[in-house]
Amino acid sequence: MKQVLITGANRGIGLELARHYAANGWQVIGVCRQTSSELESVAKKVVQGIDVTQVTNVERLVSAVSGEQIDLLINNAGLLQDEQLGSIDFDSIRGQMEINAYAPLRVTESLLPNMAAGGKIALITSRMGSIADNDSGGRYGYRASKAALNAFGKSLSIDLKARGIAVVLLHPGYVKTRMVNFGGFITPEEAAAGLAARIDGLTLENTGSFWHSNGDALPW
Repeated sequence: MKQVLITGANRGIGLELARHYAANGWQVIGVCRQTSSELESVAKKVVQGIDVTQVTNVERLVSAVSGEQIDLLINNAGLLQDEQLGSIDFDSIRGQMEINAYAPLRVTESLLPNMAAGGKIALITSRMGSIADNDSGGRYGYRASKAALNAFGKSLSIDLKARGIAVVLLHPGYVKTRMVNFGGFITPEEAAAGLAARIDGLTLENTGSFWHSNGDALPW
């Protein structure tokens, strides 16, 4: 039975991805800061109390999954904040870089010993990390952190290809979650189904791609 590890799995898109994979016969390892009854009901294992920005927490995660094979790693945990030009909060930008960019790279590198050829890594990014697609400005920290994540993911795809591990950058869409005060266009269930379809289509031939959950290729 295949196994997926999902960060930020206790609610929103992460929870719906956990539900999707559990319903399709996968064993789910849910990683979060605080668990939920919904996650507990679908996950084989929940590793809670994990702040992915903290080195010691990631080390504890590695210890908790020692000996487990991870067929699919989904780095989903993220943070969206806003900054206005003229009063930019650089601590806010720094925090978003930590959770949106550095943490997925740290988690991925730390869990590589659990992955074998044929494994897949999905990085939940955003089209707001696309420089070519930016026609509205603002969101300095979120845009920069997701652009950095895209750069990290592209390098990972090149470095891991020889090991038979494919990497994809995925934009879920504008999803009705707490992150956007439930003001999105699609439900978390719809987003999870689209993301899973893109992951299913991920191969070593298209590794390093940047896709919308609806299947559209996105510009860098």
